[in-house]
Amino acid sequence: MDQEEILARITTMVDDERRLRDALASGQIDSATENQRLEELERELDRCWDLLRQRRAKTEFGENPDDAQARPSSQVEGYQN
Repeated sequence: MDQEEILARITTMVDDERRLRDALASGQIDSATENQRLEELERELDRCWDLLRQRRAKTEFGENPDDAQARPSSQVEGYQN
């Protein structure tokens, strides 16, 4: 994925997150369903942000951004601030 595709995916997932919250508020889904889906979205969002950061870092240091690889959520979720 290039940078624009990653950003489009992030935007879609943020929209999905809003729809989930609206569905919970209107009683269309229960909180367990919302929580499960939100956890999935958050993991995938973290992976997309990580890939985007990798691509930007490679570009900044004169490397090919297409060499960036999506990492497993288990690795991305373990990062410390």
